[in-house]
Amino acid sequence: MEIKKSGKTNRIMRALHRDIGFFVIGLAVIYSLSGLMLVYRDTDLMKEEQVIERTLAPNLAANDLERELHIRGLKIEKTEGDLMYFTNGTYNQQTGEAKYTSKSLPVWLEKMNQLHKSSSRNLAHYGAVIFGALLFFLAISSFWMFRARTSHFRRGLVLTGIGILAAVVLFIV
Repeated sequence: MEIKKSGKTNRIMRALHRDIGFFVIGLAVIYSLSGLMLVYRDTDLMKEEQVIERTLAPNLAANDLERELHIRGLKIEKTEGDLMYFTNGTYNQQTGEAKYTSKSLPVWLEKMNQLHKSSSRNLAHYGAVIFGALLFFLAISSFWMFRARTSHFRRGLVLTGIGILAAVVLFIV
């Protein structure tokens, strides 16, 4: 594969690669850390426990209680008198008082995760799209870092092939 590069194009691509690389360092750190945290979102890693007390409507059924408390898979373990016991909490059917513990990430980590999970309805998605485009440019512009026919360039092509193969394996697994 021969990529013809003019001297001027080569200098421009190298300068853009350098400057954009420095520009995206902060975002890359945030996205990488939040991505690591999202891998372990089903665990209690870095989560803080909070005791929550709420007053709900009395005499709620289990599925209504689940919806009101926003606790997925809420199961009533036992009922004693007016008190319903569920995992990590209780609900008084007569008074509507619910007490339970919840685990959540600290605010600063939750904000990082929200950046990572932004949807098209959120204004922050423009930042995610721009960041993705800049990362794509950095990947492509790396082919202008070394002259074609050099051992560094050939090594870059081999590593690119290995990276693509690793990505395919991750998709298959």
